[in-house]
Amino acid sequence: MTPETVPFGIYIHWPFCLSKCPYCDFNSHVADKVDHARWRAALRAELAAGAQRHPGRVVGSVFFGGGTPSLMDPETAGALIADIKTFWQVSDDLEITLEANPGTVEINRFAAFAANGINRVSIGIQALNDRDLKFLGRLHNAEEALRALDVASRVFDRFSFDLIYARPDHDPVAWRRELREALDIARGHISLYQLTIEPGTKFHTLHQRGELIIPGEDLATDLYEITQEETAAAGYRCYEVSNHARPGQESRHNLVYWRYGDYLGIGPGAHGREAVIQPDGTTKPMAVRRHRAPDIWLDRVEKHGQGTQEETPLSDGERLTEMVMMGLRLDETIPPARFARIGGAGPRDLLDNDRLDALIVSGDLVCDGAGLRATAQGRNRLNGVLAYLFDGQNPE
Repeated sequence: MTPETVPFGIYIHWPFCLSKCPYCDFNSHVADKVDHARWRAALRAELAAGAQRHPGRVVGSVFFGGGTPSLMDPETAGALIADIKTFWQVSDDLEITLEANPGTVEINRFAAFAANGINRVSIGIQALNDRDLKFLGRLHNAEEALRALDVASRVFDRFSFDLIYARPDHDPVAWRRELREALDIARGHISLYQLTIEPGTKFHTLHQRGELIIPGEDLATDLYEITQEETAAAGYRCYEVSNHARPGQESRHNLVYWRYGDYLGIGPGAHGREAVIQPDGTTKPMAVRRHRAPDIWLDRVEKHGQGTQEETPLSDGERLTEMVMMGLRLDETIPPARFARIGGAGPRDLLDNDRLDALIVSGDLVCDGAGLRATAQGRNRLNGVLAYLFDGQNPE
């Protein structure tokens, strides 16, 4: 996959978890019992409805996210993968990723998921010591995390895992040591996220009460710089703000998002960016959102064949903003052709040139014949850069 050959992606959301992590604002729910046969039928029905809207596409990636999709029956994943291969042509290097937690139940299912077509796992490790795992609300311990990574390395050709840094009182020396241990285990891809306090989470409530203090800007910057130093030394490129990979090991599915390709999202709360074929044969860019509540989504699918809550046509201006916001996250150039597909012109014709020039002078952006890209400095403070580029807010 190159920046100009972005295949069609499919995202499948499994909303259930064993517990709700205190930092998580994803659409995840704890359920005492799940009717797996019923959920399998509903997901297949919504996938079939999506296939009718997108004939003739070539699927390059499938991503089972959540929630904790490693808690679904492996046969459910297998049935959906088989349907995808029936409905569409798939690329020769089709990537099929499953998000997983390192609990014993999930680990013991890895082989079954592989037998049902999963060829890549992304494991939510988050920390490699028991104290911080407990703080983060994780149900596994460090020993189970290491076992999960060992099993993944033997079952799957490709795997990734996540760590969270900038935890309370996070010592830079300890983070460097932990990160080196992680990079010794990793095999091509690792995701490293700075802890953020999201509204609606338990951590947000504790933070507002003053009971949770996260590192200040100076310490967070030190931890970020250690992250870049250690990953680079291990041969990993920070190809996206929080994602690091050796050449060829990038997440192909996430690149669909960041390169602003089309993708179908199914399952509760799933989002999609779809080029929907109209009766006259033209296509209309649409933002599609499914019902978030699992029970409501399931009821709608069983009654109507799909659980769509909202379908919104996207204007050229909205698409331009989304495309730039996503594309600048990558350590690559947004090519002029991508601008032209949306607005019929290049970045200089579609963006505010005064703001663009100011961000070039400040060292945050580069705009030349190859297109538009963010520098390492610009990606490090991307929220401010984007706020200034589109709204004129001071990037500081």
